[in-house]
This record gives sequence, C-alpha cells and structure tokens, in this order.
Amino acid sequence: MQKPKLGFWDIWNMSFGFLGIQFGFALQGSTMSRIFETLGAEESEIPLLWIAAPLAGLIVQPIIGYLSDNTWHKSLGRRRPFFLIGAILSSIALIFMPYSSEVWMAAGLLLVLDASINISMEPFRALVADKLPESQRSYGFVVQTLIIGVGTWLASNLPKWVNNTLEISNEAAPGVVPDSVKVAFGVGAFVFITSILVTIFTTKEYSPEEMVAFDDAGEPEEKKGMFTTIMATYALMPDIMKRLGVVQFFSWFAFFAMWTLANPALTSHVYNSSKP
Repeated sequence: MQKPKLGFWDIWNMSFGFLGIQFGFALQGSTMSRIFETLGAEESEIPLLWIAAPLAGLIVQPIIGYLSDNTWHKSLGRRRPFFLIGAILSSIALIFMPYSSEVWMAAGLLLVLDASINISMEPFRALVADKLPESQRSYGFVVQTLIIGVGTWLASNLPKWVNNTLEISNEAAPGVVPDSVKVAFGVGAFVFITSILVTIFTTKEYSPEEMVAFDDAGEPEEKKGMFTTIMATYALMPDIMKRLGVVQFFSWFAFFAMWTLANPALTSHVYNSSKP
C-alpha cells in the first residue's frame, strides 16, 4: 500500500513547528555571546562556554531518534510527544535565559536549551519520512528549509525590532541583560510553543500497524538495545555520508567560529563600541 500524497498546507502544518525551533536556535546563535560578555565573560572564554551546545546535540540526537522510533502514544502518536516535551523545556529555558545573574547560570541554561531544542527537532526530520511517500520527501524537506530560513531571519532581528518598534531599551547597567533582549526571548518562547502546538493539533500520525502496511516500510527489524542500535546504524552509514561528514566538520568549524565570535568581533572592530 502506498502512502497518500499530501497537499501543500498539510506539509506546511506538519513542518510549522520548525518556525519555533528556529526561533530558539537563532536567538541562541545571535545573542548568547552578548549575554556571556554582559555577565563578565572574556572573549577568550566564549568558545568554551558555548561547547555545551554542540555536545548536547551530539548526545541527544541519536538517543531521541531511537526513543521516538520506538514510541507510540495513543493520543500524541510517535513523534508528537517529543515535539511537546522539547517545546515546553525550550520555552522555559528561553524565558529564564536573559535573567541569568552569573555566567555559569547562562551556560547551564544554554545546555538545557540546546538539548531541549534537539528533543523537538530530530523527530521533525523523521516525520517527513513517516508521513510522505518517497516522491514527496524532497518537497517536504524544502518546505522545512523555507520555514527554517523565515524563522532564522525573524528571530535574529527580533531584539532590534523590539528596540526600534516598541522602543524598549537596548541598554542596561553593567552586568544586566537589556530589556529588549528579555522581551525578544519571551516572544521566542511564545512562538516556539505556539508553532509546535499548531503541528501537534493539525497533523495526524500513522499508527504502527499502518506504517507496517506501507510499501516503503521494509523488513521488520529485530528489537535491540539503544546503544547496540545506534552503533549498528553508524556502522551501516553509506560511504557518501562518511565523506560528507568530513566536509561537515570543516563547515561547522566555520559556523561555530562565526556564531561564537562574530558578535564581539563586529562590536569591537567594525562599530568600535565598548563591550555590552
């Protein structure tokens, strides 16, 4: 049996939660270095403070992938429980992040935020394969990429818009995060949980029995432990993915350098401004 093709709005709704996910990632990427400096961190300390974020993704992603593959909730289905849990935890971290009083507190919340975002994000990738036939999967990922781009642009500009449009101050006493950043993170938390709820309430998942009946289900696999399954999956990784992994290493090295140090670099060397 073939999976039925879905219309644009069905695919849009099932991917809409990515808007909130990207709000979380973009606010984190564009603002965390500023928050660290505001709380007294030196520029040389920023990359080390950031290291929790990629480590969280490295650990959380395969674990959540395994757990969501082996989950079925009678009301929420397979992927949506993880959407909801991740959205709640991420929204809480976003709300409290700009109220951090110490560097270690902000670093701890960054760890929670990144891990929580990954709890929501990874099942969204799998949902495309769950819901769409092979002929529509590329289209599904393109829609996700569109939403990711829109979310990144909106969230990255949010503190500036809050300052310019709402006239909420972008300045504060030494060691205090400005009100514009606090409001931006609050808006980000609202968008995160709201967009995830849109996907949860508008998207129905196929039951395990229906998934088995589809032509692309493949042969049923023997149930194994989480660690064994993850290691076996890495072992079966195609050579092209291994080569891409090397390329990704160097590209992510550049991304990480940009995310962590672009803010202080531009502030100091382009705008000749003092630290936050």
